Amino acid sequence: MNKVARVFSGIQPTGVPQLGNYLGSIKNWVTLQSQHLDPASPHPHDQYISIVDLHALTVPRPPSRLRTDTFEMAASLIACGIDPSRTVLFRQSTVPAHTQLMWTLACITPVGWLNRMTQWKSKLHSNQPHASLNVHSAAAQSLLTGLFTYPVLMAADVLLYGATHIPVGDDQIQHIEFTRDICDQFHKTYGSAFSAPRVLLTQTKRVMSLKDPMRKMSKSDPNDSSRINLNDSDDAIMRKIRKAHTDCINGISFDPVARPGISSLLSIYAALRSVSVEQVVQEMQGLTNLQMKEAVASAVIDTVGPIREHMARLVADRGYVENVLRVNEEKAKGVAEANWQNIAKCIGLS
Repeated sequence: MNKVARVFSGIQPTGVPQLGNYLGSIKNWVTLQSQHLDPASPHPHDQYISIVDLHALTVPRPPSRLRTDTFEMAASLIACGIDPSRTVLFRQSTVPAHTQLMWTLACITPVGWLNRMTQWKSKLHSNQPHASLNVHSAAAQSLLTGLFTYPVLMAADVLLYGATHIPVGDDQIQHIEFTRDICDQFHKTYGSAFSAPRVLLTQTKRVMSLKDPMRKMSKSDPNDSSRINLNDSDDAIMRKIRKAHTDCINGISFDPVARPGISSLLSIYAALRSVSVEQVVQEMQGLTNLQMKEAVASAVIDTVGPIREHMARLVADRGYVENVLRVNEEKAKGVAEANWQNIAKCIGLS
């Protein structure tokens, strides 16, 4: 990366994150925040993290719930180690240029490109992720426009800040390729206004449900025992992991196909201790499943405990969190507005 590297990430306002959010994204962002992406540069890269509350509108919820979820996400990110003096943390909806650029990009985006995206298909619970949308089908009649055009707003989020790198796992590469395609389309139509971002591939940890290790841990799962929330008590963490779905096979081994429950817990332990799964298997030899679960729970408690306590202090000091957001949102608006003015000139709006 070069000296002007800018990293952009977005996260849905789902309230207090769960362990999968932390290991899959947030922990990586904290690491990126402390790194110099160019070893020859004396300055760290810029990092922008947006709480994407406009994206959240694709699944309507009560307004009071959205406000609470957004605030709790902001407090949680800070508690996890996001430093607002080094990372621009802001609410997407406070920067009007997001929707201005989204409309501009939507006007040059072929419907066929959106049709190929998997996001709306997964939200509709389609069992044919590679199928095209039949406009006369029942699914098409119920599909909301915001969900279908979701990737265009994601592209606008990235391009608006001149992001050069997007940290994602394998499952998000399609969105970055889509953004690059839109970027090329804009350049062909209007000329050069921004650079196409590159993927910053992270070793995203897929944390699986404690109750169904074939599915990802999710905040939307109605069973609270399926996940570890970052504000869970020590007792709740121990109880949930002790009751996690495993198997009756003797011994500790890592086999995601034959032993998904055991393997998921070993992966969590490895990620939290920053060691390889192979090292964990060696360390756990001779333990019963219950003893292994208790070791995993202790590792989770060691990480979640300090985050939970910091989060409680931040939630109690709402004014501090709101002020942090306001200050960072002014920074985000300044960058976004300057870039939007350049884009507006390119397309004839100014």
